[in-house]
Amino acid sequence: MLPKMARVLKVAAASAVGLLPRLWTPVSTVRTSASLSSHPGAGPVWNLGRLNHVAIAVPDLEKARAFYKNVLGAEVGEPVPLPEHGVSVVFVNLGNTKMELLHPLGSDSPIAGFLKKNKAGGMHHVCIEVDNINVAVMDLKEKKIRILSEEAKIGAHGKPVIFLHPSDCGGVLVELEQA
Repeated sequence: MLPKMARVLKVAAASAVGLLPRLWTPVSTVRTSASLSSHPGAGPVWNLGRLNHVAIAVPDLEKARAFYKNVLGAEVGEPVPLPEHGVSVVFVNLGNTKMELLHPLGSDSPIAGFLKKNKAGGMHHVCIEVDNINVAVMDLKEKKIRILSEEAKIGAHGKPVIFLHPSDCGGVLVELEQA
């Protein structure tokens, strides 16, 4: 039994040694938005930028504000109602990005529906900046990516935004915002 075990270990060690150089092979670094030309060849060109925020749906906006401010010590803004989107928002500044706390304004708010399914709240969407939202919309429509509104709306930062259907984005609701 021991000689057989020794052979198995020897084979495993040899396999690992052959694998290690591949694991140590340097990988390319993460590209910055300046190098992210997302569309080679002919056609519209637009660039994906930085992560603007991660949005969290919360059942109690004041409780969530207090947690991020008083417990975690984050810089937390004041609630801002956005009736055209059916939500109240609070931004939590994290230095390199933000979190957007979302709370429904009224029972027909999209966040109200989300909270009915997710009583404790949870991640709602990610927002990524783009350098040309109009060109991005045209290009994404050509690529059969569903957009949840006919045209961009003005978002919480006073800039045009659109939402992409989660089924077309790996199960994630993606918001694109004009940089």
